[in-house]
Amino acid sequence: MPLTTLVDSHCHLDFPDFAGQTDAIVARARASGVGRMVTICTRLANAPAVQALAEAHDGVFWAVGTHPMHVAEEPMATVEALVALAAHPKMVGIGETGLDYHYTAESAGVQQQSLALHIEAARRTGLPLIIHARAADDDMARILTAEHAAGPFTCVMHCFTSSRALAETAIGLGFYLSISGIATFRNSGDLRAIFADAPRERLLVETDSPYLAPLPHRGKRNEPAYVAETARLMAGHLGMEPEDFAALTTANFDRLFAKAAGPVPA
Repeated sequence: MPLTTLVDSHCHLDFPDFAGQTDAIVARARASGVGRMVTICTRLANAPAVQALAEAHDGVFWAVGTHPMHVAEEPMATVEALVALAAHPKMVGIGETGLDYHYTAESAGVQQQSLALHIEAARRTGLPLIIHARAADDDMARILTAEHAAGPFTCVMHCFTSSRALAETAIGLGFYLSISGIATFRNSGDLRAIFADAPRERLLVETDSPYLAPLPHRGKRNEPAYVAETARLMAGHLGMEPEDFAALTTANFDRLFAKAAGPVPA
């Protein structure tokens, strides 16, 4: 039995890859020492189903937003709708939102509009903003810096794989960086160096499952249990004992996602 309980700060239990398997997935996570997880809703229309997943399982919380790759095909979120959803006792974050110019650069303008709405919802609710950033470092740094100056909010850069410059901007704003399975890949030395240089009290760990399975599961379907592998391998890269890394990232999660802090389910 694992010595320390981990948190998967970002997964997608409602995705079709997990259909009909949630009970077994949550059980495997707990057996691996993952006592809590945040399942992320990426389209507001799916919020009732994601909320139901959180309600059905102790230790499962949820967040809601419109993923930047979906904003051009979804109704624009409103601040009021996000704030209303945040009233649910297990809804703990705003997003994921952000910018993705790798696949959807043609919708950059509407992505930025959506991001601004999500930021305002994070301000009003006090819940952390969950940011997806890909191939948009300059705009992301500019927008986050300007918005934070206009009114502070808390934030995690989920599945961080961006530049050192964006990492330093985020850290300077008081934000957190979340480590995914990508950091365990052999060719991710530069990314691991960014995490090694970041303040340790600003690090989280996640799966982004069903995607991005860490070693030794790379190429397979990811699931929350595998956050234990990411934590174990990253602890080694950071010169820490796995138990200490688990305790660190869980304490960091509790500080940022205060609404989800508390006793771990038995």
